[in-house]
Amino acid sequence: MTDKGEISARIAALQAEIATLEKQLGPQVSPLVPKAGFPALPVIDGVRYAAVAAGVKYKGRLDVMLAEVCEGASMAGVFTTSKTRSAPVLACEDSLSKIANTKGKYAILVNSGNSNAFTGNAGWEAVNATRAAVGAALGIDAGNVFPASTGVIGQPLPYDRITAKIDELVSLLDAAGGEGAARAIMTTDTFPKGATATVQLGNSTVKIAGFAKGSGMIAPDMATMLVYIFTDAAIDQPVLQAVLSRLNTRTFNAITVDSDTSTSDCLVMAATGRAKMDRITDLADPRVSAFEAALGDVMRDLAHQVVRDGEGATKFVEINVTGAESAADADKVARAIADSPLVKTAIAGEDPNWGRIVMAIGKSGAAAERDLITIRFGDILVAEKGWVAPSYTEADGAAVMKQDEITINVNLGLGAGDATIWTCDLTHRYITINADYRS
Repeated sequence: MTDKGEISARIAALQAEIATLEKQLGPQVSPLVPKAGFPALPVIDGVRYAAVAAGVKYKGRLDVMLAEVCEGASMAGVFTTSKTRSAPVLACEDSLSKIANTKGKYAILVNSGNSNAFTGNAGWEAVNATRAAVGAALGIDAGNVFPASTGVIGQPLPYDRITAKIDELVSLLDAAGGEGAARAIMTTDTFPKGATATVQLGNSTVKIAGFAKGSGMIAPDMATMLVYIFTDAAIDQPVLQAVLSRLNTRTFNAITVDSDTSTSDCLVMAATGRAKMDRITDLADPRVSAFEAALGDVMRDLAHQVVRDGEGATKFVEINVTGAESAADADKVARAIADSPLVKTAIAGEDPNWGRIVMAIGKSGAAAERDLITIRFGDILVAEKGWVAPSYTEADGAAVMKQDEITINVNLGLGAGDATIWTCDLTHRYITINADYRS
């Protein structure tokens, strides 16, 4: 008879073999990938893209992208508030702070495989060298180049591999090159993420196109890992910045995969002003609401795709909290549920363990009264009045947990505060991916 020790050893050996095969085969495409695939990004007048394989870390795959933005564009952005944010993030923040005084074209340069974070003076050397190379090749000020890097932290960026490809990148610039650019910024992502929208502003049709990367280290405190959005709208920079910052709060700042905030998060947006329309110069312009709604759709779509591609994810989870004393309290509760390893592993195991929801509410720090709390899995009433609902059955809860998309609704019964957070489950594959991330 086989003893438990031998069985455990066999299981460990099989797990090691599976991990080796997964590493050789590369990432499995998330089961939550949008069925329509990567969208056909519309051409945004005034923007061109290029992507190349520079071998920064990965071999034989696109890993550097360049976007050229026309003169006269408005540039806006939001960036991680991490205290250990990278040199590229600091450089972007500096460029944006001086945007009112800049002239000429802009450029965005991104590499994957190395985050150029926590690399001391070497980080600035890499930023300065790559910005200078792009500036010289495009005939623009180096300060008009928005750099970004994503990947391993703490390793010097081999920037010479990037600068050696700048001329090639410039030669490949193409208004239809958005998908290649989206693929070049991927790290542990299993699919490229894109979204588009059109909106009627008065008599003009305005186009919006964006792409993002992000899969792990997702608990943004500004945006997500990397996001780039382009529009041909004619809109002044302060207005664009205000709208972007406002939307960011309820899109990219409302997602979490693993509760970890990146050193490299950035969201940069360009409005080329090439659409045939009177320029929007004030937030009070009645066209702002329509533009904001369309841009919000794009940002929410991209944010959801990041969660759908969460490392090892098999479930997309929406957490709605209502009835809180304030919006801030609702957000605390929603995040406590979304970030709880116990909640996330229960969802992965399709276990309707509603007690873990109760636990997360209690630990959140928000005001809560046991007998006023109502919990629902989808439309199924789970708990109320301080106890499990008489109508609830374990079979009903289990049926909800078997779905690919799950909604958890919590009403605290205290006030009008509400919040929504999107997250995913936590599976063994998340551990596999991150245990081998640097190798």
